[in-house]
Amino acid sequence: MELLKIDCLGKSLRLEGSLAGWQQLFWDNTLVSQKAASVENGGLKVHEFELTQQRSQLASDTGETQVLEHKIQVRLETDVVWQPFRFDYRLLVDEEVIAQGTRTEKDIERQVPEIPVTNPQKISFVGLASLGFKLLKSAKVIKVVLAGASVAAYSWLFSFQFALALIACLVFHEYGHIRAMKYFGMKTKGIYLIPFMGGLALSDEKINTRWQDVVISIMGPTFGLLMSVGSLIAYHLTDNIFFAGLAAFNALLNLFNLLPILPLDGGHILKSISFSMNSIMGLIACVIGAAFGVYISYTLGFALLGFLLLIGSLEIVFEWRTRHQSHLLPLDRYGQIFSTIWYLVTVAALVGIIWHLAGTGDDMLSLPLHILRS
Repeated sequence: MELLKIDCLGKSLRLEGSLAGWQQLFWDNTLVSQKAASVENGGLKVHEFELTQQRSQLASDTGETQVLEHKIQVRLETDVVWQPFRFDYRLLVDEEVIAQGTRTEKDIERQVPEIPVTNPQKISFVGLASLGFKLLKSAKVIKVVLAGASVAAYSWLFSFQFALALIACLVFHEYGHIRAMKYFGMKTKGIYLIPFMGGLALSDEKINTRWQDVVISIMGPTFGLLMSVGSLIAYHLTDNIFFAGLAAFNALLNLFNLLPILPLDGGHILKSISFSMNSIMGLIACVIGAAFGVYISYTLGFALLGFLLLIGSLEIVFEWRTRHQSHLLPLDRYGQIFSTIWYLVTVAALVGIIWHLAGTGDDMLSLPLHILRS
């Protein structure tokens, strides 16, 4: 990740680093110093390099112009703490301090890396669809066409009224992602509805921290939870079965989005939490938590939920060793705890709504619970 980019002698001085401990210093996009990966991935590091400056001088005895070379000593002193993130730096030129300061997670969140981050994407229908719609996103009419296609597709499967309700659920969910992106100052491209696949909230900008990944991912299901709660309140006030069905199926939709399977929202959330745990104890805690979740799911009779939770957790555990290769700044201890609680409370609330409505005895309202127990 890009730790620092400042001006040095009229050129850009950029420091790249990672949780693995390595650092590379570039002056005018030329590598001038580097530190290898080490167990001590933080703390004080000093980068030193030498620049040559040519000066023209008129010789007093001959009257000819001479080109003299002047050596400039540059030293960058850095002190980095990863969790919670704090980066202190001091730049010296010929032993004179010309720049110094401190950077925090807020600075990392809002920076635009000089070298764009490219993440390798696994081939999937969702990924291919996302790529295709990104190519077409400049035409606003595409959104209308896709929305119409989605309404037609869901009306064919269910009914026109249910199709509109499902579209409303998808839009409200994706709007949660949009609000989170805007909170971090990211430019958004709107919401695209994909028939039989859900929706996408698109942005051209890349995230820089695990906290951004968690908030953007979980805000969709959080908005979905708010919609289910609102529908549940409307049902109890009006006794209209439509609102009960909307609350139940919307809760099921958002609950599946919270499964720890990539590219679902839950996969991004739990991956960011577990990948921010640097010690082996963090991995053990993650495994124990996943095992407890599977046990609770099967104890409550949620066979499908338990199975998918197991598969998704194993995928994240197997990728845990690659966490240091990521450009994303990890969550600090507070962020890990807060994100975990936010995730668990959201899941519990969605399950509670499904369970509550299944207890009414209505066959349609019991369907989401039967799906979880299948």
